[in-house]
Amino acid sequence: MKATPLRIPDVFLLEPQVFGDDRGFFFESHNQRSFESAIGRSMHFVQSNHSRSARNVLRGLHYQIRQAQGKLVRVVAGEVFDVAVDIRRASPTFGQWVGDTLSAENKKQLWIPAGFAHGFVVLSEAAEFLYSVTDYWAPEHERCIIWNDRTLGIKWPITEQPILSGKDMHGLKLADAEVYD
Repeated sequence: MKATPLRIPDVFLLEPQVFGDDRGFFFESHNQRSFESAIGRSMHFVQSNHSRSARNVLRGLHYQIRQAQGKLVRVVAGEVFDVAVDIRRASPTFGQWVGDTLSAENKKQLWIPAGFAHGFVVLSEAAEFLYSVTDYWAPEHERCIIWNDRTLGIKWPITEQPILSGKDMHGLKLADAEVYD
């Protein structure tokens, strides 16, 4: 596995070694030893999730203020633009974002540690998105930052208004959001 720290060094782009021939392909989508060696710390996943979304659906920017979740994310069908926003107030990269295109074809994964808001927008007709998390879902602690907060300046690769859930339509601006101290 190739692990590349992004502009915010705690976030890693992970690229598996893929073995393929005319029959298809094989790769390890997760190997605990390789993963921990790549990110430089031990990690324990407690829950895995699978979502499917149509083109132009934007989910996020989500986080849990307590029971903060680290997320290992990937796409198994279609293509998304995936974003992580540093919301750790004491961090030198507070309020900055990183993003990359994840697809079934490129097989890239993103490691997003606890302390980040996360979101993605679907670029293909549909996309199936898998993610493993380091703590359990706790709806009472779930928060949302609005996807188009101008202070964040996220460059979403879309030309139309995205399709949002009610929760995502009512996300707060970073300046008004509860963040990690």
